Amino acid sequence: MDVNNLTGEIPPSFGNLSSLELFSAVVNNLEGSIPSSLCQLKRLTGNKIQGSLPSNLSDAFPNLQIFSVFDNQFTGAIPSSISKAKNLVWFECSLNKLSGQVPNLRNLHNIVNFNVYRNNLGSSKDGDLSFVSELINATQLTILELQDNNFGGTLPTSIYNLSIKLQSLAIGENHLHGSIPTGLGNLVNLQSLSMGGNSFTAGSIPTDIGQLSRLGRLYLHNNQLSGSIPSSLGNLTLLTLLQLQENNLEGSIPSSLGKCHWLNELELSGNNLNGTIPPQVFGLSSLSTILAFNRNQFTGSLPIEIGKLKNLGQLDTFLATIPQFFERFGNLENLNLSFNHFWGAVPTGGVFQNESATLVAGNAKLCGGVASLRLPLCKLNESKGEGLSRRMKLMVSLVSGFTLLGLVVVLSLFLLGKKWKETNLSTLGNSVLQVSYASLIKATDGFSSANLISVGAFGSVYKGILADDRVVVAVKVLNMLHRGAAKSFMAECEALRNIRHRNLIKILTACSSIDFGGNDFKALVYEFMDNGSLEEWLHPSIGTREVIEAPKILSLIQRLNIAIDVASALDYLHNHCETPIVHCDLKPSNVLLDGDLTGHVSDFGLSRFLSEPTTSVSRNQSSSIGIRGSVGYVAPEYGMGSEVSTYGDIYSCGILLLEMFTGKRPTDHMFSNSLNLHNYVKTALPELVSEISESLLLQEGTTNVAEAHRHSRLSVRAQKIEECLTLILGIGIACSVESP
Repeated sequence: MDVNNLTGEIPPSFGNLSSLELFSAVVNNLEGSIPSSLCQLKRLTGNKIQGSLPSNLSDAFPNLQIFSVFDNQFTGAIPSSISKAKNLVWFECSLNKLSGQVPNLRNLHNIVNFNVYRNNLGSSKDGDLSFVSELINATQLTILELQDNNFGGTLPTSIYNLSIKLQSLAIGENHLHGSIPTGLGNLVNLQSLSMGGNSFTAGSIPTDIGQLSRLGRLYLHNNQLSGSIPSSLGNLTLLTLLQLQENNLEGSIPSSLGKCHWLNELELSGNNLNGTIPPQVFGLSSLSTILAFNRNQFTGSLPIEIGKLKNLGQLDTFLATIPQFFERFGNLENLNLSFNHFWGAVPTGGVFQNESATLVAGNAKLCGGVASLRLPLCKLNESKGEGLSRRMKLMVSLVSGFTLLGLVVVLSLFLLGKKWKETNLSTLGNSVLQVSYASLIKATDGFSSANLISVGAFGSVYKGILADDRVVVAVKVLNMLHRGAAKSFMAECEALRNIRHRNLIKILTACSSIDFGGNDFKALVYEFMDNGSLEEWLHPSIGTREVIEAPKILSLIQRLNIAIDVASALDYLHNHCETPIVHCDLKPSNVLLDGDLTGHVSDFGLSRFLSEPTTSVSRNQSSSIGIRGSVGYVAPEYGMGSEVSTYGDIYSCGILLLEMFTGKRPTDHMFSNSLNLHNYVKTALPELVSEISESLLLQEGTTNVAEAHRHSRLSVRAQKIEECLTLILGIGIACSVESP
């Protein structure tokens, strides 16, 4: 209806058009107010509707749950009647021109999303955010978007008493001043925190931000914050974006930021930071968008680790000669080296060929480069090293000689040490039944509880150090009083003796001996896995250790890689061994993770060679061990007396997949009667994949739920993740059908 001569008011009957998604009537002669009936058009978004919001919202719609008018041109105040909408869950008025104060919100106990992003709300004076304290009883509040308005005053401490379910808090681009008070650490599930573009001056960045272990994005830019960057930011291991530019921060960059292995954008420009930039930061291969250090007081040279950042899109840095490896950065579109202390020849390849993409102004000692940079030619004696005095040449020769000699000595010692270690490990690997009970007592400090890793059906696992304190191992001590422990010991020795695969736990040695009390003693010694079991990552406990350490969280890609590791191990056992082996007890606690989070299938105590008849009295006799598997993971046919087969492992693998990508154990209390993990996921696919995998979607950078709804659709990235999860869970369902 655009660009016509329509007159009169918008008919209230338009509210009956329940499927209407776009209403455009610009450049007409329409008058009057927006009929309140339009509020029930839930699909109507992204228009340029003008006028004020209906004042009788709660009276017209007493059961109103969703109110969304984002991306229009509504003016005036938020109706005070909103305070009566006790059932309101979703309030979305972003991208409008609303003004005035936010009305009373104390009755909105069910609100999940309150979003007024980019309006003209507030007065730029004290007390504008007093309404926040009225949301303390909103226990389901997940999104609070107040960004880009005119809110003034100080940040009320009541904001830290909001729901612990809060995932997105945006108060940036306002007129807030004063300090950022301590208390942010209370919002333990916060994933996006935006405070940039204000006037926070008094004080520094609170150290308790480091307690927000799920935080993915942190915006504190364009304030006047002082003090140093707290080292506690290194605890934010899921951080993908950190913006601290344009403040008054001092001191050095904490090396702890090197632990933020997902960081792809780091902006620190325009501060008073000094010292050298830690190589741990330059070693973050995840940096792929922006790395900005300019307009600080850094010293030193660019470390060689910067050569790892081959996917970096923009680099703003500081001093020294320009490294040649910048030429190899295929994705680098903007390189700003201006107004630093760079000297010497400018490279001529890669980004340096593009005059508009490379900025080198303000570096008086640079020379060469492409002609368009208009730099002086480099002198030959600078590049060839001519003109050195005889004494200098002698010193260079002596230093070079001693350096070379030192390198030879160090290299020799390194190779000897490596050979010793390899020999020692080889000895361990080939010395089955050669480790004594006494040596294991010493290695584990008397099987101390401090070294206890886990307790299983047939024994306990301890961390130990063998071979003159040089080899860290895991020692599984069998409980010989447990029926079947001896057979489990022999089964594991037989299964692991002749198989080798990168995704199987490696047995180093074993011990069959007598303890100091004359009792039978049996133990297995494995390579130690730094990251424990998959169980600990999928279902981290809340013990003392986990309170101190950052919680263990696996990304979607990490889970997928581990799932592939497990599948590769099963493929090897079932199809590539001389005699196929069935594991019989596949579950998260039997998947161990090394330092790189590579999965290793472990615990072959119930394993079975398929060449063995079920009735034979052998090392794997079924009757002596019972049903092969653990509750929730064991194949249904085993409970009905079927023989062991590779299908049983496939069933367990399917359940494991479903658990990995939904976060729910097959033994969860919600599963009873006919409902189990398999049926739960099967019923949800594909429409409800985001609900059953919600934590993964939030974790994967699709955390800005407010932005997704702001544009009335999930981002392309979120859609791709949903498709990926649907496919993965589909495989899990196919593997875990009841019939083999």
